[in-house]
Amino acid sequence: MRKALRWLLSLVLIIGTVATAGAATAADRSADHKPAADTTDIKDRILAIPGMSLIQEKPYEGYRYFVLNYTQPVDHRHPSKGTFQQRITLLHKDTSRPTVFFTGGYNVSTNPSRSEPTRIIDGNQVSMEYRFFTPSRPQPADWSKLDIWQAASDQHRIFSALKQIYPKKWLSTGGSKGGMTATYFERFYPRDMDGVVAYVAPNDVVNTEDSAYDRFFERVGTKECRDKLNAVQREALVRREPLEKTYQEWADATGATFTTVGTLDKAYEAVVLDFVWAFWQYSLLSDCEFIPVAATASDQEIYDTIDAISGFSAYTDQGLETYTPYYYQAGTQLGSPDIKQPHLGNLSRYGYQPPRNFVPRSIPMKFDPSTMRDVDTWVRHHANQMLFVYGQNDPWGAEPFRLDRGARDSYVYVAPGANHGANVAALVPDEQAKATARILEWAGVAPAAVQQDAAKAKPLAPFNTKLDRQKTEREQHTLRP
Repeated sequence: MRKALRWLLSLVLIIGTVATAGAATAADRSADHKPAADTTDIKDRILAIPGMSLIQEKPYEGYRYFVLNYTQPVDHRHPSKGTFQQRITLLHKDTSRPTVFFTGGYNVSTNPSRSEPTRIIDGNQVSMEYRFFTPSRPQPADWSKLDIWQAASDQHRIFSALKQIYPKKWLSTGGSKGGMTATYFERFYPRDMDGVVAYVAPNDVVNTEDSAYDRFFERVGTKECRDKLNAVQREALVRREPLEKTYQEWADATGATFTTVGTLDKAYEAVVLDFVWAFWQYSLLSDCEFIPVAATASDQEIYDTIDAISGFSAYTDQGLETYTPYYYQAGTQLGSPDIKQPHLGNLSRYGYQPPRNFVPRSIPMKFDPSTMRDVDTWVRHHANQMLFVYGQNDPWGAEPFRLDRGARDSYVYVAPGANHGANVAALVPDEQAKATARILEWAGVAPAAVQQDAAKAKPLAPFNTKLDRQKTEREQHTLRP
């Protein structure tokens, strides 16, 4: 699962922490009375949690925002075998409001922001940095402890602590790998959350069967745009020699190296093969007008176009280092797509390279094909109050989560024309209203008018240009969900 990303989905949020300890415990509190402990400053209540420590508090109007460390077991099955510090953030509004547990699946942002469900329910938000993404990495790193159950158990433990301070309803959410993370959390701890909103979450059930992606690329957008993109990608391989010279000059100037992937040639081709996928992941059909005509484009135009869409820094050692935990998971549990791209003919020397090529050889990897099958089966038959949102033109949606008999009050919606940034606001009006109404209901804050008529549903909090602004800057990275 390589992936280019503009981290629009880095709705990087915040995890709070919670409190308890000492004389008046959270168990003594109820909705009917407020004991003296409730007058304690929220920061003190958070830091009273065993293992919780403050990194920084940042002021933000209408909220308290904390960046924290929380002590977690390296192995939740054997807690005595060492701990590590997991970074979390907390956007605190009020303990009387519901809370959203956001997971990005990667590093956590340390700047305040608000996920769409948080705005819809006008609640608190907790965000967790995924284990093994630095600095939340055990030392020494036992990579066998990086799996989806251990990560779900990190969330469960954080939730269990925070629930004492934030007793109202909880929803989990995340986009892309974060949406996968929220889904896996629900699979292993289905009693924790009151609802799940998973955005653009890939579901690679059978890692060796990827024909759905090939069918997607045969029909996405328009033929004119597909042909234009394919031609630029093909031309980048036809002109491999002069363009790799430019790539080498850039690497020499920046100090970029290629030890992990092996050679500059392999890195170059990996970036080029990501190009079409990356375009549809983070661009719109209308952006196709800015793609040059391959036959008349200069070498520099071809190079710059590939760089702008999929990024030549992606498969350098420096570009891969941050994402080693992702590639490890893709090669051990999550799976990764392998598409044919027949328009390239025999120009490709390596094909879509597997995750093993992007992880240092010193880290052992073995793929478990049963993991995603288990999650998929559980979601199909046991999903309860889960909402999945996909973008029509997003390649990752070619293998989505689906619902079957046994699923209750759960939905899969597709936003027309949308990419990997698809959200509830991008759905057609009736689906947008229904999704918003369900989120409000699950959080226990649906107004009476909405309970009677879902068409009246809308976010409870007004749009905030700083907290809710979707990230649009493209980061030069490989294709990752």
